[in-house]
Amino acid sequence: MSAVLPLRHNWTLAEVNALFALPFNDLVFQAQTVHRQFFKPNEVQISTLLSIKTGACAEDCKYCPQSGHYNTGLERERLLEVEKVLTQAKAAKDKGASRFCMGAAWSNPKQRDMPFLMEMVKGVKAMGLETCMTLGKLDAGQAQELKQAGLDYYNHNLDTSPEFYGEIITTRTYQDRLDTLQHVRDAGMKVCCGGIVGMGESANDRSALLMQLANLPEHPQSVPINMLVKVQGTPMENVEDLDGFEFIRTIAVARIMMPQSHVRLSAGRSRMNEQMQALCFMAGANSIFYGDKLLTTENPEADADMLLFAKLGIVPEQRHDVSDEAHEAALADAIKEQNTPSLFHSAV
Repeated sequence: MSAVLPLRHNWTLAEVNALFALPFNDLVFQAQTVHRQFFKPNEVQISTLLSIKTGACAEDCKYCPQSGHYNTGLERERLLEVEKVLTQAKAAKDKGASRFCMGAAWSNPKQRDMPFLMEMVKGVKAMGLETCMTLGKLDAGQAQELKQAGLDYYNHNLDTSPEFYGEIITTRTYQDRLDTLQHVRDAGMKVCCGGIVGMGESANDRSALLMQLANLPEHPQSVPINMLVKVQGTPMENVEDLDGFEFIRTIAVARIMMPQSHVRLSAGRSRMNEQMQALCFMAGANSIFYGDKLLTTENPEADADMLLFAKLGIVPEQRHDVSDEAHEAALADAIKEQNTPSLFHSAV
């Protein structure tokens, strides 16, 4: 086996463009070689994503059906009750998920919501699942509260390159996103951060996005690579489709640049055939969202994923960092907390 290269945080745009320019077979081979240095090649981490508060978001992200700026026919919903979230988490675990992600369509969580969010984290963690949330911007205090509740990961995507960002979002700056990521790292949580391709960006923008991610002070532990899901009513409903090979190249370059990160084949899988998904796994993707919904957009059914895994000889990645004692202690705490009825009322 070749020597393991040190992690880099000083990539240049020219170097990233050079990776993208490699012959396809050479690029995928290099990515798979890197992948095997850090991961079991036939294991894929499985996450489930639940929308815990849907619609009426104040941000104007042009790709998002949950933005209150666009008419996509999506009904506004309140924050889910803790009990309902825990029921969904149990169902996800029963179907093989090892991580449960909870997303709320907010610019940022309000302090009145924090007790409910913290109980969700505690309850899901008590089941032996990894926990992840995406709630918009966080301040330093909110990041600390979520960490104290036991949150493992926080998702906050950069979405695209700094140069293209203003074409997609005007209500939040790129620096706002970087600041939230810093609060998450300072609190001791793991970072889930990636982006979306196929929004009309240039090839240079895709390189610049990956350069931004890899040059963060720490590589994100999870890097979701999303293919735009075009939703009627959003400004991006008619954008030209990204070539499938370019998407696979993006996965491969992400794997090479961030070799220890889980690279997640995320939104857009419902439009990918089995062969394209298989090439993404070959290129270094080793995480997926599991279930028929990603917040509000479609995703392949769980049974279809398991059939594809069987064809490819892939198995779900198993967690190895939760002791029986820790699991039992967390479960006891959750049962105690659930005996407080006020924590299970709906919140706006």
